[in-house]
Amino acid sequence: MSVKAKWLNKVKWDEHGLVPVIAQEAATGDVLMFAWMNREALARTVELGQAVYWSRSRKKLWHKGEESGHTQKVHEIRLDCDEDVVLLKVEQVGDIACHTGRHSCFFQKFSRDQGEGEWLAVDPVLKDPESFYNK
Repeated sequence: MSVKAKWLNKVKWDEHGLVPVIAQEAATGDVLMFAWMNREALARTVELGQAVYWSRSRKKLWHKGEESGHTQKVHEIRLDCDEDVVLLKVEQVGDIACHTGRHSCFFQKFSRDQGEGEWLAVDPVLKDPESFYNK
């Protein structure tokens, strides 16, 4: 698939050629993670039917699950009303989306129970990340 495909022109890419992406579990509606895509990442996602993101820190394409095996099968791709945010409705293979070994990257909840407030980890680690990352 060409990264010059006309449908890619509808997306409002930022000054770095990126668009924010939300990965949502198709079956439950859980928000699993937030990431970025460039034109090539979005085109590859469509081509493969699996999520491919752009890693800003590594400056390269990142096929979700390439190291961990926890891929995201894409069921649906949506573009928001301003055409500047992409929503992927995915099936999270292996039930782990977060590099911390949790189901979702959004596992910290704000609580005011202690003074000014704090962030509490409210979702369990499903699998030790050391067991699936080669470091």
